Amino acid sequence: MSGDSTMAIHADREIHASRAVAPPIYQTATFWAEDAEDFAEAAVAVRGHGFYTRFGNPNHSQVCAVIAQLEGTEAAMVTASGMAALTTSVLALASAGDHVIGQHSTYGGTGSVLLNLLPRLGISTTLVDQTDPEAFERALTPRTRLILVESPSNPLLQLTDLRAVADLGRAHNVLTLADNTFATPVNQRPTEVGIDLVWHSATKYLNGHSDVSAGVLAGPAEILDRIHDVALLTGAVLGPFDAWLLLRGLRTLPLRMARHNANGQALAEALAGHPSVSAVHYPGLATHPQHALARASMSGFGGVLGIEFAGGFEAADAFLGRLRYARRSASLGGVESLAVHPASMWRGMLSAEQIEASGVPAGLVRLAAGTEDTADLIADVHAAADAVSSPHA
Repeated sequence: MSGDSTMAIHADREIHASRAVAPPIYQTATFWAEDAEDFAEAAVAVRGHGFYTRFGNPNHSQVCAVIAQLEGTEAAMVTASGMAALTTSVLALASAGDHVIGQHSTYGGTGSVLLNLLPRLGISTTLVDQTDPEAFERALTPRTRLILVESPSNPLLQLTDLRAVADLGRAHNVLTLADNTFATPVNQRPTEVGIDLVWHSATKYLNGHSDVSAGVLAGPAEILDRIHDVALLTGAVLGPFDAWLLLRGLRTLPLRMARHNANGQALAEALAGHPSVSAVHYPGLATHPQHALARASMSGFGGVLGIEFAGGFEAADAFLGRLRYARRSASLGGVESLAVHPASMWRGMLSAEQIEASGVPAGLVRLAAGTEDTADLIADVHAAADAVSSPHA
């Protein structure tokens, strides 16, 4: 297998090859055929790229070739957003009467799917403590069809023992689906330890420039074919231009992740022990309770950290207001640093009780380090944290 940067640049070379160094944008809704036989063949092709863009587009296929190579999977597919990747997967792989296992610590949108959407469809769910591998086994029922995991988790940066979950799934004929958004395939490849499917909010690191909303799935072709059938019905299609932008972002993913990893580690170390900070959640810190698992399963720890302020919401809000470079904004994974207050942001997706059950403290800030100069970011967070009064001062 080639290196990450080589795959990111060349994995799609044979798909609609042309003499253009930069791939063309296939900005078309539909494609024509030479004759009836070619038309019929294109119409039934699964995850093809020559019939109708809702079914597939050359720009989709180019992205999928790169993602599959980076994740080490047989195939990949794209959707209009990360949430579209998740919901189409669950709708394709679980039915009324089935049971799905998820995590307490997970992205608010994922939590809302598990707690609010699936029960309306007759699919029962159980959320477990992801830091306890045996909790997944205790949650199994005869109707369990899918285990959804997220590692590191958003926004507490807790880890799941992916190998243990994969082994459990295989032993009980239960499919496993991992959200690899925070780690990216540069830092972690869940399928290498037996996870069946991987999904990303490609809006984040994979694109890397905060100008695209997209999702990707990677795994066995047979499973993706089932999900693709549902995606055709839900219409969760990614536009050709967005797919082209995503491909352009993927070209530099390994380069960008090196800086994200370095900045995330540096900021976590800079804030650990600060008088106004009660805890820094980052798997790269030796003080993280799952640091040994992180070192064993990840090659880098990403650019996202959770900063818990002793002064609660007021201190967290004051810190956000004093940052110079990290702007108060949703999302993450772009070249620019962003910061947000998760407990406030998720109120539109989860109830106050559900947010509390997820373990997200009121004083937690999620800081996503961009690719700015490390020294500038450290100076910025130090100045902002220094200005926040500690209740113990």
